[in-house]
Amino acid sequence: MTSDVWLPIPPDEIEGLPEGLTYRFWDGGEDGDQEFPADPADCAVYVVPYMKRYPVKVRPLAQMPNLRLVQTLTAGVDDVLSRLDVLAPGVQLCNARGVHEASTAELALTLTLASLRGIPSFVRAQEREHWQGTFHPSLADKSVLIVGYGAIGSAIEDRLVPFELARVARVARSARTTERGPVHPIADLPALLPEADVVILSTPLNDSTRGLVDKDFLARMKDGALLVNVARGAVVDTGALLAELESGRITAALDVVDPEPLPPGHPLWRAPGVLISPHVGGPTSAFLPRAKRLLVGQLRRFVNREPLANVILTTSATGV
Repeated sequence: MTSDVWLPIPPDEIEGLPEGLTYRFWDGGEDGDQEFPADPADCAVYVVPYMKRYPVKVRPLAQMPNLRLVQTLTAGVDDVLSRLDVLAPGVQLCNARGVHEASTAELALTLTLASLRGIPSFVRAQEREHWQGTFHPSLADKSVLIVGYGAIGSAIEDRLVPFELARVARVARSARTTERGPVHPIADLPALLPEADVVILSTPLNDSTRGLVDKDFLARMKDGALLVNVARGAVVDTGALLAELESGRITAALDVVDPEPLPPGHPLWRAPGVLISPHVGGPTSAFLPRAKRLLVGQLRRFVNREPLANVILTTSATGV
């Protein structure tokens, strides 16, 4: 039985790693061409490098026939899902639930407040040394709709609580009840969208959410509403969003876009009423300590043959 664990964080920088495994450091390198630290066929646990290009992340997978666990350091696992066909049956795919909630929720709140209070225009005015006071909307008394009410969506609401909102509505794949109130199914979106002043997207990217925010979705948003996306770029139809932004009917604050990275000259860069951050919801000082805790706990479970945390799926003979 193989016991190699490939880590994108140097093993000597992670306290508490369990004994009985052989730890190898591999993060793909700066250009994605870093040599493998050992024979990929001996790898039992592959921790996907963080903030690397797609080809780097999936590069070793086809050469890992004895793999038993793929652990991402992201909340989304769409990159690995696209290569399930190269994985042997019985491989468990786990995400990084618990690692990014704080950082992503902070950014969702930051983008919301910055957009509403006109911070981008203040930055541009400062560069011109121009002092001009203006009136901007407040987050207080607004109705907020959170689309994607998992761990990150819940963390976003935690940070919205002190802002004297009129209402928070929650949407997830299926209906349920929480201590804060009901979570609506996606089927309720048409009725909820016209009431929301701010729509925050924190849903995973999958077949049911790809292109969810399309022309019809955007048309149902009220005039003057703000769309905040900290989910994945492909959740939003970029062409449909551009049309709404250029009309001036709504505004947007986007940490993720489609395509990504957004190329120079793309019309989204200069669309009116849009604030763009370069997919930085996760990479903050909060990431590393939480990532290390996740890895130590997960590898202890793996060594002790206990049920793993955050299991998204287990591959079968058909690659699913």
